[in-house]
Parts: sequence; structure tokens; C-alpha cells
Amino acid sequence: MMSVPASFVKELRERTGAGMMDCKKALAESGGDIDKAADYLREKGLAAAAKKAGRIAAEGLVESYIHGGGRIGVLVEVNCETDFVAKTDEFKALVKDIAMQIAAAKPEFVKREEVPAEALEHEKTILRAQALNEGKPANIVEKMVEGRVEKYFKEVCLLEQPFIKEPDMSIKQLLTEKISKIGENISIRRFTRYELGEGIQKKQSDLAAEVAEATRNVCK
Repeated sequence: MMSVPASFVKELRERTGAGMMDCKKALAESGGDIDKAADYLREKGLAAAAKKAGRIAAEGLVESYIHGGGRIGVLVEVNCETDFVAKTDEFKALVKDIAMQIAAAKPEFVKREEVPAEALEHEKTILRAQALNEGKPANIVEKMVEGRVEKYFKEVCLLEQPFIKEPDMSIKQLLTEKISKIGENISIRRFTRYELGEGIQKKQSDLAAEVAEATRNVCK
């Protein structure tokens, strides 16, 4: 397969809504011609993912995933349009992959729109202070903050995170590819992640202090 510039792939994805790998293949098949590649995707029925993404998805699965011998647990709801698709092996595998992603990458939200405004502003305040403390000129601090906020979204928002099995692809891009392939809208509605002992103030033991205290008690 010929090497395809990332900018061509991005333009074709924005134009057609098709998945990243489908766009790469289409561009390779068309010799890098974006117009021909768009026609190729239409002929293969792969250019309709963007339209499908707006349809109501009320079926699907709630998947559980336990990792590390019971130290991490995940519940996630992934929706599709029909019960038929929800029962397919491909959809089940996708939901399992998403649950594993949540366990491994610790997202806090599904998408960036869910990040509370006050949390985002708090993060920006910290990032501005960091940039100024690094000695960056005030006129470029805001641009730096914007870039670092994008990195923040990739850390805390599930759809923005790199897919653990294919880091060059985000979870959002993974869903777009599956929408193209399966032919139904797919969305991640909600999730909960549990980690053993999370939030509990653990007692810090000082063995030397305990031994010293025991010795004093014996000597009394």
C-alpha cells in the first residue's frame, strides 16, 4: 500500500465521515487523488458514517470487565440501533475493547462536552501558571494553554483517548470505523470505573516507631 500523507487522510475523513483505515485504503487505491477516493468510499458504502452517527441508538449492551484479580472493575453501556447488531460477535468485541480501554486508561468523562466548566477553568488556571513559571512570554501563554488543554482532553475524555490496541487511532475514530462497517450508529452512553481502595485514606505504618513504642512499654 502506498504511503498516504496524514493531511490527505484527514481531509477525506472530514469530507466523507468514513473511518481512518478506510480512508487510507481509498487513497492508496486512487493513487492519492482525494476526489477519486471519495467516490471509491461512496461505491463501497463507507461514506455514510457521518449521517448514521445522527440516528437514535437505544439498543446495545452493558458490559462488565474485571482486571488484576479483582482490583479494577468497569461497567460500560454502549448503544446501537438494533438488538440484532447488539447480539453480533463484532459488536460484543467492540464493547469489550471499550471496557478494557476504560480499565487501562482511567478516563473521567465520555466526551469533552461533559467536562464541567469549573473543572476546565481550574485546569486552564493551573496550565497558565505553569507556562508563566517556565518563563514563557505572556503573548504566547494562551496558545500554550490551548495546546495543553487538548492534551488534557485526551487524558480525561474516553472518546479523545488513543485506542490501547492501536494508539494511532482515537476511540472516536474507532467508533466511526465500526459505524461504517456495521451500518448502524454506535455511541458510548456512560461508564463507571472502580479501583480497589480508591479514595480510602490508608493507614501509614511506621515499623521503627512501633518497635520503639513497644520497647518503652516493656521497660515500664
